[in-house]
Amino acid sequence: MTKDEMVQRVATWLKRIERRVRNSFGDDISTPAKRRQALVHFHLMDHAALRLPWTNFDKVAEGVYRSNHPGPARLRRYREMGITTILNLRGEDRYSPWLFEKEACDALGLRLVTAKIYARKAAKRREILKLVDTLKSIDKPFLLHCKSGADRAGFAAVLYRVIVEGIPLEEARSHLSLRYLHLKWTRTGIVDHILDVYEDRNAEAPIGLEEWFRTEYDPKAIEASFNERPRFRRARSA
Repeated sequence: MTKDEMVQRVATWLKRIERRVRNSFGDDISTPAKRRQALVHFHLMDHAALRLPWTNFDKVAEGVYRSNHPGPARLRRYREMGITTILNLRGEDRYSPWLFEKEACDALGLRLVTAKIYARKAAKRREILKLVDTLKSIDKPFLLHCKSGADRAGFAAVLYRVIVEGIPLEEARSHLSLRYLHLKWTRTGIVDHILDVYEDRNAEAPIGLEEWFRTEYDPKAIEASFNERPRFRRARSA
């Protein structure tokens, strides 16, 4: 076994342990004791403690904002700003981030909407189209968020600017940048690659971004071409 293979095996093993621990608690806030455990899960396993001083908050368009996953106190501040709707790009699940967000939104009278997409793989066509339809119909002012506010939030912000507002893609892509800690040379670069594939297709014969998603978007082909890029081909062989 080579050194690279050993490192890869250890990294995979540690990741499995972390996932097992993360999924072993934090799925109940119905009693004081369970609530305390869920708070530990939220701040430690979901890294909410890091999001207390760092919000990754920014304005996308008039009445549209983006950030990382907000806790209850920040949701209260957003409501005081006039925000009425929260778009969660992580999707609904049974763990602390969703439980505390749902509880806070209900208490504050905020509408909570979900449109799940991914930071490290291409979303299915139906998932992308649900996001597009949501962005076109959602009540404003609204806040869209993922976990870190870097990748999925950036991708959704680009779609909003291009599809809803008609902004050129080249300009809208500023929402996927280092300013928001989006690292396109890592696995999260898959969201950039989706847009790259569209731009190549549009250069051949003009087609709108929404139409392309509805008629030609192929997540499996995009995953395959992304994985064939030299950096990721080497990672798979390690």
